[in-house]
Amino acid sequence: MAWVKGGVAHFAPGVAAEGVSAQPSRMDAPLPFALRTPISVAEAALRVRDLPAMERFYREALGLEVVARDAGGVVLGVRGTPILHLLDRPGARLEAPTEAGLFHIAFLMPTRLDLARWILHAAETRIPVGGAADHIVSEAIYLEDPEGNGIEVYSDRPESGWDWQDGKVAMGTLGLDVRAILAAMPPGTSGWTGAPAGLRIGHMHLRVGQVPVGRTFYDEALGLRATTGRDLHAAFLASGGYHHHVAINSWNSAGAGTRDTGTTGLDWFSLAVRDPTLFDAQLARLGDAATPIEGGVEASDPWGTRVRLMRA
Repeated sequence: MAWVKGGVAHFAPGVAAEGVSAQPSRMDAPLPFALRTPISVAEAALRVRDLPAMERFYREALGLEVVARDAGGVVLGVRGTPILHLLDRPGARLEAPTEAGLFHIAFLMPTRLDLARWILHAAETRIPVGGAADHIVSEAIYLEDPEGNGIEVYSDRPESGWDWQDGKVAMGTLGLDVRAILAAMPPGTSGWTGAPAGLRIGHMHLRVGQVPVGRTFYDEALGLRATTGRDLHAAFLASGGYHHHVAINSWNSAGAGTRDTGTTGLDWFSLAVRDPTLFDAQLARLGDAATPIEGGVEASDPWGTRVRLMRA
């Protein structure tokens, strides 16, 4: 894993820290900044063809718990809060990485300490890790679920230290110093006991056919604002001064057409909208493209990925 500093490629068991106890982690900490903005990511739904295997993966790898189950699938979450819906689609074709769809779901750890706990968990249970990066505003680990859906597990650096210039935030892709993350754990720090109470989806990263077209939908229709300069191949958009709640790229999917609903992959994701005035403005811009659902509305981006806007 070339992006990881410190010689801990693939999180070999040797990265385990001494002095880590099995005490439970704190449950009373506030939600991260990403979840306190006027718009934030709430939930996501994946179409899966092997429901038992996928449920087992997300429970074991991320520590998610079953919130609800029915004939159509299972809802996973944390402390009763739904986060990830797995929709049972036996026999569905695996969505190709050249098609529009999901690039990754980014699961945000509430603190850097929670990320360190998860790294130790990944090492001890030999979770296959594909990459890691220091994005300046955040520190991230990358992997895939059994059906090839991308996953990011990350924690943010304090937003007070982010470098903003003319409405754009400095981000990058640098080598991640995993040993520094682990070294910051105080002696006697509690170990991994499952997903921390504040674990949520911090952002969604999508594959699209044309980035300028995608920017028009997520910016002009949904009201997310670009946080990086104009790029024909990628865009990062957010609400309330976060670095990004939605990212889109055409690195492997340039020219992709409408998605096939018979494949695996992302079915929908939801955005929680806390400002009623903002919600009303979104409705006005979407017009007839918005379909009412319980608690909000649903619209599709230009490639057929459904986005739910939920009154929060």
